[in-house]
Amino acid sequence: MKVILREDVDKLGKAGEVVKVADGFGRNFLIPKNFAVQANPRNLKTLEHDRAVIEARAKKSLKAAQGVAEKLAAVSLTLKAKAGEEGKLFGAITSRDIADALEAAGVPVDRKLVQLADPIKQLGDYKVKVRLSSGLIPEISVSVVAEG
Repeated sequence: MKVILREDVDKLGKAGEVVKVADGFGRNFLIPKNFAVQANPRNLKTLEHDRAVIEARAKKSLKAAQGVAEKLAAVSLTLKAKAGEEGKLFGAITSRDIADALEAAGVPVDRKLVQLADPIKQLGDYKVKVRLSSGLIPEISVSVVAEG
């Protein structure tokens, strides 16, 4: 089945692209959630008409993401956590903790955008990626110190 993407979908494509997907994925996920519409002649003609609007929206969101990326580049987080001997944490530092610390620092970021493979369970310095858009993934430095 061919569909026209209305929004950017990770690992599939950007808004305005015509992509081929499995029938079930298109019918049961993309179309009901308004991520895509079926690629028929009528919708393709509408796409050509709306392409300028889609490009303007993409430029606006990219500009906003670049502004947030500049703020993130200046941020260095220090998180305090209870730790036992050998620097092992009681509990863990998760993406939610990092997002909350970023919000407290004046850069609100959704916790789903913080790319943390595994929760942090040791004291130390870490580099954490924040996915702002498909091509813009700045890194922030996070330092985990023992609570005194």
